[in-house]
Amino acid sequence: MKIGTIKMAVEEIIKKIQKKEALIGIIGMGYVGLPLVLRFCEEGFRVLGFDVDSKKVATLQGRKSYLKSIPSSRISQFIRSGHLDVTDDFSRLDEPDCIFICVPTPLTEKMEPDLQYIEKTTEAIREHFRKGQLIVLESTSYPGTTEELILPRLESAGLKVGKDFFLAFSPEREDPGNKRFTTHQIPKVVSGVTPSCKKVVTALYSQIVQKVVPVSSPRVAELTKLLENIYRSVNIALVNELKMLADRMGIDIWEVIEAASTKPFGFSPFYPGPGMGGHCIPIDPYYLSWKAREYDFTTRFIFLAGEINVHVPYYVVAKIQDALNGRGKSIKGAKILILGVAYKKDVDDARESPALSIMELLRKKGAVILYHDPYIPVLPPFRKYYFRLKSSPLTKALLHRIDAAVVVTDHSCIDYPWVVKHAPLTVDTRNVTKNMKQWKKKIVKA
Repeated sequence: MKIGTIKMAVEEIIKKIQKKEALIGIIGMGYVGLPLVLRFCEEGFRVLGFDVDSKKVATLQGRKSYLKSIPSSRISQFIRSGHLDVTDDFSRLDEPDCIFICVPTPLTEKMEPDLQYIEKTTEAIREHFRKGQLIVLESTSYPGTTEELILPRLESAGLKVGKDFFLAFSPEREDPGNKRFTTHQIPKVVSGVTPSCKKVVTALYSQIVQKVVPVSSPRVAELTKLLENIYRSVNIALVNELKMLADRMGIDIWEVIEAASTKPFGFSPFYPGPGMGGHCIPIDPYYLSWKAREYDFTTRFIFLAGEINVHVPYYVVAKIQDALNGRGKSIKGAKILILGVAYKKDVDDARESPALSIMELLRKKGAVILYHDPYIPVLPPFRKYYFRLKSSPLTKALLHRIDAAVVVTDHSCIDYPWVVKHAPLTVDTRNVTKNMKQWKKKIVKA
C-alpha cells in the first residue's frame, strides 16, 4: 500500500471517530470494560459490548448492572437510547471500527503470566476482523505483549499493521470506588505499533478523556503501567515492614506516618494494612519479573516487596492468636468475625483480597469463620480459595457471641465505635480505632 493510500485510510477512520460514526467494540464487561463502555456512550458513540459470560450479557441486556460503582439507570439509559448493545456472539467482531481488549491477565499457580484470555480474544478477532479496524489492548501485561503476542497473530490473517489495520496499547487506569477521579479525568497513556496506529488511537481517546499522553512505543506504555503498580507495591511493602518493626518497638506506626506527612516535600504517605489485594498490584509486578528473566535480570526489589506483602496476613493471624491467648482463649474453636472482605474500602471486589488469606489461615488453625461485608453478600469461588460463606448481618447479638472482630477492610458504612463497644475483642488492621481510647483494653492493632 502506497503512502498516500495509508494516509487516506488513517484519515478515513479518524473522520469517522471525530463524527462519532465509528462503532466501538469492547471485549470484557468487567471493572475496566464497562466504565469504558459508558464513557463512549456518554460522548454519543454507539458501543457493542462483548463478553463470554452469557449471564453478564443477559444482565446488561435486561438493563441491570452487576457492579456497585455503576447504577443500573446508566445501563438502562444507553440500552434504551440505542447507544449500547451487548452480545456473547464473537462472530460480530467484524462490525466495530475500533475494538478494545479489556480481559483479565491473572497469574498461574507458579506465579507466571497467564495470557490465555488475551490469546483467545486475539484469535477471535483474527477470525473475524476486517481492513480498517483499530485494535487496542488495555489489559495489563509485560513489555512486548502487543508486538510479540498480538501483532503476529493478527498479521497471520494476511493484513499488514499500519496499512490494513491499526494496533495500539493503552493501559487501563481504573480505580473502583474513587469518586475523585473519573474515567474522563484520568490522563490516558497511548501508543501505537506504527506512527499511523498512534495517530488513530490518540484521536480516539481524545474523544473521551481530558488528556492523552502519547509515548513512543507500546513497550513504553506497557512498562508505564507496571511502574505505576510496582511503585505502590514496593512502598506498601516498606510501610508494612515498618509496621511490624514498630509493633515490636512499642511505637504506633500510624502516628509516625502522620508526623512524617507534615513534610511538604520528598515524602508521600503510604499506609499499612492486612496485606495487599486487588486485580493489579499483587499480580502485575510478577509480569515484569517474569519478562526480566529473558534479559538475565533479577528484579530483587519486586520479589522482596512481594515476599513482605504475602507475609502480612501471617502477621495479622499471629496478632489475633496472641490476643486470644492473652484472654485465655484458644484460636481453635474461636468464633472470629472478619469485617470486610473486599480488597479495598467501599468496593464490591474481593479478588486477591488479603481477607481471603487471613480467613484461610484462621480456618487451618481451627477457628470458626464468619464475615460481614455489605458489598459482598456471598463469597464466590476465587483463584485459590472457596469458603461457601454468606455475609452475616452485623447485629449486637452477633458481636456478643463471637470471640473477636477483625477489621480487614474499612468500609465507610460500618459503625466501628459501635462494633468495638459490643465485641469482646477488636483486632484493627486499618487504624479505624484511632480515637477510641475509652475501649483501649479491647483493641489490638495489627
